[in-house]
Amino acid sequence: MQFSGNKRRKLKLAGDQKNACYPHSLQFYLQPPSENVSLIEFENMAVDRLKLLKVVENLGVSYVKGTEQYQNKLESEIRKLKFSYRENLEDEYEPRRKDHISHFILRLAYCQSEDLRRWFIQQEMDLLRFRFSILPKDKIQSFLKDSHLQFEAISDAEKTHRDQDIIASSSGGIKLDLESVYKVPFADALDLFRGRKVYLEDGFAYVPSKDIVAIVLNEFRAKLSKALALTTRSLPTVQSDERLQPLLNHLSHSYTGQDYSAQGNSGKISLDQIDSLAAKSFPPCMRHLHRVLRENHHLRHGGRMQYGLFLKGIGLTLEQALHFWKQEFVKGKMDPDKFDKGYSYNIRHSYGKEGKRTDYTPFSCMRIILTNPPGQGDYHGCPFRHSDPELLKQKLQSYKISPAGISEILDLVKGSHYQVACQKYFEIIHKVEDCGFSLNHPNQFFFESQRMLTGGKDPKKEPSLPETPQPRPGAAGTPKARDAPSTLAALNSSMEVDLEGLEAYFSS
Repeated sequence: MQFSGNKRRKLKLAGDQKNACYPHSLQFYLQPPSENVSLIEFENMAVDRLKLLKVVENLGVSYVKGTEQYQNKLESEIRKLKFSYRENLEDEYEPRRKDHISHFILRLAYCQSEDLRRWFIQQEMDLLRFRFSILPKDKIQSFLKDSHLQFEAISDAEKTHRDQDIIASSSGGIKLDLESVYKVPFADALDLFRGRKVYLEDGFAYVPSKDIVAIVLNEFRAKLSKALALTTRSLPTVQSDERLQPLLNHLSHSYTGQDYSAQGNSGKISLDQIDSLAAKSFPPCMRHLHRVLRENHHLRHGGRMQYGLFLKGIGLTLEQALHFWKQEFVKGKMDPDKFDKGYSYNIRHSYGKEGKRTDYTPFSCMRIILTNPPGQGDYHGCPFRHSDPELLKQKLQSYKISPAGISEILDLVKGSHYQVACQKYFEIIHKVEDCGFSLNHPNQFFFESQRMLTGGKDPKKEPSLPETPQPRPGAAGTPKARDAPSTLAALNSSMEVDLEGLEAYFSS
């Protein structure tokens, strides 16, 4: 892909040639674009795709993926941003071209760190899942072939011969007469095999079309992950272009959401407030870590990192953090000198005062859910993702969640909708029906809770509270939230602000 001035050289393609370029509304992005693109178009495409991926992220948190409401809202936003989404629409060349080129532009911006790659891959997978779910059945086989996936639909006779075995081995609710069955190499269906959801014979898995999407997404993730690693190698060449480097850096830092660093919050809370805030405004992951720390006076490294960076993000200064952790560890019979020599360095390091002087930011929900799962003796992680359902139920009961609320949360957890479950917990404890935002960060949970409880004011300095092993749940009569804008309205508003800043940057 090359870059020119303000005008793009138009490719003169006949209808058949256009169809050959982009035969489907979705693709695996196996071939990079080769045409000339103006810098203005480069910028516009990149911003539009980031808007789209941010919509995908927010809808995935606010709604259960695959539901009618989720599908309708996502389709509406894709149509609004003029990207491809359906197979049989007219004049689809430009939306598909935009989809193709913008994906590769974002690879350049989002290959630069592990967190950026993880975010980009997750949103692209969710977008592909949606497009695949509305792909006409008669187009699936040709899409698989164009994506270099050697999955062949078996004949009706072969399907009838194995129908009882396939039905017995599937996850249920299957009607073989209404859907295709694909013969897939065993190695490509390991996830279904582990879950005992697929029929195996002679080294092949016989996968109904309703389950083939899981295999397609695994292949897409593997290919995109490898492609991003290869793109990283070419970054020095791209970054040497003074036209592109500022744009790519700005894009990668502006659209993945707030990092909730301590800047602007430092010193806004006191150590005396932590117990009270934990009961009222901490998300379950941090509330659990706080309780364990108060009870055991110790946390292993994973817990210290997750909880320590969260406290840093809500306003704990370095001096407060050193005092807080030392006070707890000494209560656990640790020698003060041992703490100073073995643990204080790590705290200063997380505040950017030691080592390579990196000012670390709090962990996002995605990072907590997808990386470093807790082992024996660990207490970090996401309770909705990593807790046994029965233990999670007991924890929710101790937080005074109603039986109906617990049932609703556990149903979401069962469907692997962990962030939606946490958002539902937020709505229950704050007595609101719609919190008006998409939850994707523990520190966001805290700040939105405080905004609702205090009307947007900073937490007031409170008198010292006794340190109890099990903090008392928030008092009844929590004020209801003020009318909050819808998720998409808030998203569009924030995007407009970002765009204004971006346009001002490039016009200066």
